[in-house]
Amino acid sequence: MNNLSLLAASPSMTAIIQQRLAQLGMPGSLEALEGVLRQLDGHALSPQEAIAELLGAEELVRSNRRLVACLKTSRLPGVKTLDSFDFSFQPSLSKSQIQSLHELGFLERKENIIFLGPAGVGKTHLAISLAVEAAKRGRRVFFSTLADLVLGLVESEKQGRLKERINFLATASLLVVDEVGYLPITQNGANLFFQLVTRRYEKNSTVLTSNKSFREWGEIFGDPVVAAAMLDRLLHHCHLVNISGNSYRLRSYAGLEMPQEPPPLTIRRRGRPRGAHREEGVH
Repeated sequence: MNNLSLLAASPSMTAIIQQRLAQLGMPGSLEALEGVLRQLDGHALSPQEAIAELLGAEELVRSNRRLVACLKTSRLPGVKTLDSFDFSFQPSLSKSQIQSLHELGFLERKENIIFLGPAGVGKTHLAISLAVEAAKRGRRVFFSTLADLVLGLVESEKQGRLKERINFLATASLLVVDEVGYLPITQNGANLFFQLVTRRYEKNSTVLTSNKSFREWGEIFGDPVVAAAMLDRLLHHCHLVNISGNSYRLRSYAGLEMPQEPPPLTIRRRGRPRGAHREEGVH
């Protein structure tokens, strides 16, 4: 009988392990311990698998804690995960590409992601699922629609707290800006958002969703020059994901044909030190 099987058969040793797990602040492992020891004693688990089960239970508890804490400060509208995304409804998407993005390598490389497509095709779902995954790994994230984000910047400027607000938003590991193009932005608002984009450039990652092609961003921000300068920074290290298809929210209407947005403008750029943006899923 191996040493771990002896532990499983010894009530006194089990109590000692429980006490030590409690002292170490490992509630996940503590809760899973009795079940793991039963499986170990019944030879359903090897010693290595038993250890992995205990550590996995603890990691799950800590991940959930991080997520709960993040939800209190991130302003995420809810929890959406990649598992609940229906790829069969959006065949234009590359499942492998989206899964790769959810490994969060783009955060380490300080890259951005822009989801483009008509309303209701799942852009916000994917943006939130990336934020949730980042939160599970202990990253600080912040979510806002563009309209609300700009409104907050304008209010902070009026109150003399603009620098403080930009510092807060600029240091988030992941900033999700939803609904770019749904409402027009004032010129002052566009200038303030441009300041934020500039502060985050090559320092932290930003995920944006938009139902407008890039050629229309000049109208959204009321200034083609500001929009071009903004896109220059956002697209430098960027994954572009274009989603074409029908709305999830209207899929219950059989035979409904949704009007399609014009495809986004494909921007070709000269190489830069860290490479041009990646034209993933761009038509």
